Amino acid sequence: MVLLRASALFIHFHKFISHNMKFIGILIVVLSILGVGLVLAQQQCHKPVGEVGEFLPITKCAHLKQLLDKPNKSGQDRALLQKLHCGFVDNIPQVWCAKQGGSEPNSCTTPDGKPGKCINIYACPQLSNLLNQPVSERNKSFVRNSACQGPHKFNVCCGTSPAREDPDILDSRTRDENKACVRHMTAYPPAPSTGCCGVSAEVGNKIVGAGGEATEIDQYPWAVLIEYETNSGLILCGGVLISGRYVLTAAHCIAGVILRNGTPKFVRLGEYNITNEGPDCKLTAGGGQDCTEGVTRIEIERTIPHPQYNPIKTSRWNDIGLIRLKETAPYTDFIRPICLPTKDITQARNRNDFFTMFVTGWGATENTTFSDVKLEVTVPFVPMDQCEPAYNVGVFPSKLWKGQLCAGGKKGTDSCKGDSGGPLMYENNKLFELAGIVSYGKNPCGIQDVAGVYSNVYEYRDWINSVIVP
Repeated sequence: MVLLRASALFIHFHKFISHNMKFIGILIVVLSILGVGLVLAQQQCHKPVGEVGEFLPITKCAHLKQLLDKPNKSGQDRALLQKLHCGFVDNIPQVWCAKQGGSEPNSCTTPDGKPGKCINIYACPQLSNLLNQPVSERNKSFVRNSACQGPHKFNVCCGTSPAREDPDILDSRTRDENKACVRHMTAYPPAPSTGCCGVSAEVGNKIVGAGGEATEIDQYPWAVLIEYETNSGLILCGGVLISGRYVLTAAHCIAGVILRNGTPKFVRLGEYNITNEGPDCKLTAGGGQDCTEGVTRIEIERTIPHPQYNPIKTSRWNDIGLIRLKETAPYTDFIRPICLPTKDITQARNRNDFFTMFVTGWGATENTTFSDVKLEVTVPFVPMDQCEPAYNVGVFPSKLWKGQLCAGGKKGTDSCKGDSGGPLMYENNKLFELAGIVSYGKNPCGIQDVAGVYSNVYEYRDWINSVIVP
């Protein structure tokens, strides 16, 4: 049976379910219907630096169970529960349960993931220096996110190495090349000739391996996450920014069974590490650090699934949809639209012998967990006649058509490394163009010679243009 690429749905849905244990049975039924097996063995999860503890069912970890039962959980509460979640054992959610009072004295983790000590801010020059006037928003946010519980009046998690002082006091929107593109951030997708779409980090900075690898901090700035209105603020799908007001995603992310779990409410742009609301930092090839400007949330004004999408049919034809944003997205180093396709890559004349595509997202990894950071994988194009036999079989055969394309088929590397609704991309004259939207595939993913199925964006250009309004 095919598996919808709402990998985030199946990973994060169980966290929503665990909010009330009586719903566990519902989860089992839903996953069995969709042909997805529950994770029955303990998975690897985050163990904070210096902490003493053990892996336990959440019902036996008093402080996390108390946090789970809070009626109004904060973003930090949800991020902590997500970070410490370790899968299921016998259908019971497992967590890393720190021994209360058992941590190394004053140990903590800095916002950029380094070990530190919880001390007075005035005893930590690498943080107190960040507050020298004039203070950038990025520096203020980093210091704010460094707060910790300690014995002093103003406690911060002080890293063992100096924090990077922000040499760029102004945010990236004020850079000349970004300001020049602001006028192209309208409802309509920018043309490649403007130079204001498909511009990512330098290709040479990419980390590309056999499996999902972390992207650079400013790479693929059009990748977005969709937040759903639920009791726990689930992230169920990804998407891709195509203009100042529109995001392209899979129809099954905004229509059908997914709406039983939550309503699409916000789009998160400029995201890198989903466990951190503020700036994310990462070491660069030159030895310094590059930091994002934090998450930008924009409320969803309207969702528009393709009118011919049928959520009941297993073939998933027309699995594509648009999201209109209530506000215009900014154009920054970390938020930019991708170019719509200028060629049909299913035609052999439009591909060379070295044609490679990329998928990015925060979806399931080979350990079936949800990645904290944005990942990428490289996938080869697969012709339809080689792809379809794996799907057009069994009790529910799926016949593919020109509105779909296939990519992948390398063992251990597949689009389940990215969210449903996320982008399949190729590079054309140093600009990235959108080839497909992650739709569905076989379970488990990453099977040798079995490619994933994507909605072919080139075939939907006329529909996209007909739907967009100023």
